Amino acid sequence: MSAATASPTASVESTRQTRLARVAVAALFLTNGALFANVVPRYPQIKADLGLSNAVLGAALAALPLGALLAGLLAAAAIRRFRSSRVAALGVVLLAVATFVIPFASNGIAFGAVLFVIGALDAVVDVAQNAHGLRVQRLYGRSIVNSFHGVWSIGAVLGGLMGSAAAGLRVPLAIHLSVSTALFGVVALVAYRFLLPGPEDAERPAVTRVPGADHDPAATRDPAADGHPAAPAAHDAGRRAFAGSTARMLAALGVLAACGALVEDAGASWGAIYLSGDLRTDAATAGLAFVALQVAMTVGRLTGDRAVDRFGQRTVVRAGGALATVGMGAALAVPTVGTALAGFALAGLGVATLVPAAMHAADELPGLPDGTGLTIVSWLLRGGFLLSPPLVGFVADLVSLRVGLLSVVLAGLVTVILARVLADRRQA
Repeated sequence: MSAATASPTASVESTRQTRLARVAVAALFLTNGALFANVVPRYPQIKADLGLSNAVLGAALAALPLGALLAGLLAAAAIRRFRSSRVAALGVVLLAVATFVIPFASNGIAFGAVLFVIGALDAVVDVAQNAHGLRVQRLYGRSIVNSFHGVWSIGAVLGGLMGSAAAGLRVPLAIHLSVSTALFGVVALVAYRFLLPGPEDAERPAVTRVPGADHDPAATRDPAADGHPAAPAAHDAGRRAFAGSTARMLAALGVLAACGALVEDAGASWGAIYLSGDLRTDAATAGLAFVALQVAMTVGRLTGDRAVDRFGQRTVVRAGGALATVGMGAALAVPTVGTALAGFALAGLGVATLVPAAMHAADELPGLPDGTGLTIVSWLLRGGFLLSPPLVGFVADLVSLRVGLLSVVLAGLVTVILARVLADRRQA
C-alpha cells in the first residue's frame, strides 16, 4: 500500500483516537468530582454515628487537605514513572476504594486517617488527570482544559445529589458508598483503555517558550551549530537566569491558583454562614450561596475555552478577576440576600478559568521534568484551600464575617495584577 493511500486512514484513526481520549479524560474528571461529593451530604450521619463533637469533626476534616499537601509533590515522580494515564485512571479506582472504607471507621481518629489517604490520592490524581488533559489539548490545538474542569463541577453536583438522595432515603452508608465505588471505579477502568499511549512529551513542540517572554531566535539556537561554543561562564549565567525566571513564574502561577482556591472556598465554607448569620436567612436560602457560586463556575468553565481561544488566557483571567472584585465588593457594600447571591455567582464566574489557566501555563514551562510545573502549582493551590478557612475565620472573629469575605475582593485584585504572566492572544 502506498503512503498516499495510507495517509487518510491514519489521519482518520488519529482523529478518532484524540476524540476518544478527550471523552475518556472528561470521564475521569467526572468521577473524581463525584466520588467524594457523595460523602459530603453524609457528614451529619457520620458525626452522629461516631459521636463526634464539632471540634473533633473539624480536626478530622482538616486531615483531607493535609494529606493532599504532603502527597501532592509526589505526583510528578509518579507521572514520570507510570505515565499520567495510569496514575489518573488507577488512582481514581484507589480513591473510590478509599471512600468505601469510610463507613468502617470506628472513631474520629480512624475517620481522619481515611480522609488523609483520600486527600493524598486526590492530589496525585488531580495532577495526573490535568497532565493527560493537557496532552489531549495539544493534539486539538485549541483550549479544551476548561471544559474538563466544568465536567468536574458537574460530577461534584451529581455526587452531591446522589449523597443527598441516599441520606434522605436513609440508605445505609456502606451500601451507598459501595454503589458509588463500583459505579465510578468501572467508569475509570473503561476510560483508561481510551487514554493516549506513549511518553508524556509526545505531543509537545520541539521548542516551548515561557508565556510572556519576548521571542529571541538566538535564544533557541545552539551556538555550537555555528562553530562558536558558548563560553562556560556565560552558559552558567544563562542557566541561573533561566532557573530564576522559571521559579518566579511558578511562584506567580501558584499564587494565581491559590486565589482561585480562596474564592471557591469562600462560597463552600462561609457562604451559608454569612447568609444565615449576617443576613438572617433560613437554612434553605443560605445554602444557595454555594449553589450560586458552583453553578456560575460550571457555566464559566464550560464556555471558557471559546473565550480563551478568542481573547487569550491573560485577558480572560484579568477580566474575570475584575468581575470577582467588583461583584463581591458590591455585594458586601450593599448587604442583601439578592446582592450576596449575585456576588458569589459573579465571583465563581470570574475565577472559572483561573485554575485551569495557571495549570496550563505551569505545564508549558520549558526545562522542567514532565509534570513538575503542574505538580508545584497544584500543591500551592491546595495550600490555598488549607489556609483560606482559618484566615477568613480569624478575621471574622476579630471584626466580622462581612469583613473577612473581603478576602475574595483581595483575591480578585491580585488576579488582575498577576494575570500578566499568562499568555495573551498573540502568543496563543
